[in-house]
Amino acid sequence: MRSKLWVRCVLVLSGVLLAGTAQADFPSVPKETYEALKLDRAASPKELHEALLKRYLDPAQGFGKGKFGYYWEPLPFSKYLDPGSFYKPPTSVKDIATREQCVKCHTDESPGWVAMWKKSTHANLDKIRKLTPKDDTFYKKAKLEDVEKNLRSLGKLGATEQLKEVGCIDCHVDINTKKKADHRADIRMPTADVCGNCHLQEFAERESERDTITWPKDQWPKGRPSHALDYRANVEVEVYAGMSQREIADGCTMCHVQQNKCDGCHTRHEFSVANSRKPEACGTCHNGADHNNWEAYGLSKHGKEYESKGATWNWNVQLKDAIAKGGQDAPTCQSCHMEYNGKFSHNVVRKVRWANYPFVPGIRENIKTDWADKRLDAWVKTCTSCHSERYARAYMEYMDNGTYSGLDKYDEAHDVVHKQYEEGLLTGQKTNRPAPPKPVPDGFEQFFQIYWSKGNNPAAIELKLFEMAEDHLVQLHVGLAHQYWGFTYTVGWAALNRGYVEIMDEDTKLKERMALQERVAKLEGSRTSSLFDFDSTDGKITLGSVGGGMLLTGTLALAGWSRRKKNGR
Repeated sequence: MRSKLWVRCVLVLSGVLLAGTAQADFPSVPKETYEALKLDRAASPKELHEALLKRYLDPAQGFGKGKFGYYWEPLPFSKYLDPGSFYKPPTSVKDIATREQCVKCHTDESPGWVAMWKKSTHANLDKIRKLTPKDDTFYKKAKLEDVEKNLRSLGKLGATEQLKEVGCIDCHVDINTKKKADHRADIRMPTADVCGNCHLQEFAERESERDTITWPKDQWPKGRPSHALDYRANVEVEVYAGMSQREIADGCTMCHVQQNKCDGCHTRHEFSVANSRKPEACGTCHNGADHNNWEAYGLSKHGKEYESKGATWNWNVQLKDAIAKGGQDAPTCQSCHMEYNGKFSHNVVRKVRWANYPFVPGIRENIKTDWADKRLDAWVKTCTSCHSERYARAYMEYMDNGTYSGLDKYDEAHDVVHKQYEEGLLTGQKTNRPAPPKPVPDGFEQFFQIYWSKGNNPAAIELKLFEMAEDHLVQLHVGLAHQYWGFTYTVGWAALNRGYVEIMDEDTKLKERMALQERVAKLEGSRTSSLFDFDSTDGKITLGSVGGGMLLTGTLALAGWSRRKKNGR
């Protein structure tokens, strides 16, 4: 009896010591993140999570309403878009419930939640523990052990205790610590850092996007564009803050929430890893006029292979085994964008070069730098999973040069319209160009102009130019990047060309009109008014207005007489 008690004590003590010395050295988390957090790779899971959490919740580093928060107020729905800032527990439900009672009640109140949860890994941890190496999801067994190691380091799991399940209380109140939850006081809407308690590696990988995309000449702010800071990239756009049409503004927010939550990719409440590996998980947001990634991929040969064969692929194997063991013979969004030098992680920006938007100042010049070359090499390594290196490099050159051609077309049109703006010649520029709402600064060809308009702000030709950049140039580039040339040469190049032609037409008409006005002015000589001066600034009838009226009346009478004579009247 004593010997058994002694062995048990040794095991408990060993567990405590192991928990205290556990390291969070995840090779998939880049060194830049440990350096940014001022952590050594020997740091414990607790130390890593606390450092990530401190940065994650720092308004100066992207949390909350942003620097324009004074100008806008949240909608009732905002609590679900940024729960860390706006979510409050419901006061209508007064229950204090156990984890079992949560499931029982919600089986009646919201059965869909419960049905999805019951299918999830969260509800079936014992099944994970019983997996054998023959199972495709055997890797989840080690993942569960890592989760428990993280929770022990955080003090949320005993030294030898195993996690029984992940239920409602664990995500919506606290993990493995609360026996009962008061709806009015305890309920939370899980944010990314909540998921990070258990899934620390994945949370750290995603947060590492802040650290691995630093532009050489500040073409974009540090850490952007990325999922880790996509909400900040939304709320710190002036027109987002200034628009009175809040539901329209928050149409962008519906996608720009990956910074705040994980369920944009891992759909609640099943949180299926297999589903999150399919392109549809990305297509929800990466679509539309200014980021047509889903459409370009879906219509490419790669996408058509997925469409025709994807149902036969094994989505349960890890991404690294998708080709060798999963039967996958065409790339998906995930197999290209989550891979970096042969490894897969939740950091999807380590190979970014063009950042989707070629027209951003300085991007074009940046493509021929060492910074971009290293990222191109990483892309080539990705492509050589299926193609030769020579093919991959030739295609990357093809994509870059095709994008340059689109930029050349846009740049020429830009110079023409910008010159009109500088000379004050845009329609209504001097007479009917209201200032945009604060904090939006006015200016030429600005982002706000596709969301806000008043009078002649923007001018039609100015908006056309911006659409050339924001929509058609992007569609050209994204079509090239995803090997769907239909977009490149229809909604891309052809639309750019059409916009260019319309702008040049308008510019020619403007020049002809100005030349005519100059000729009339010369004919008038020293006269104070024109024969065509129908308007008087002082309200008096001028010689010009009388003469112009007489000339117009005579012309109309002559035209009528000519018509009557022709008709034999």
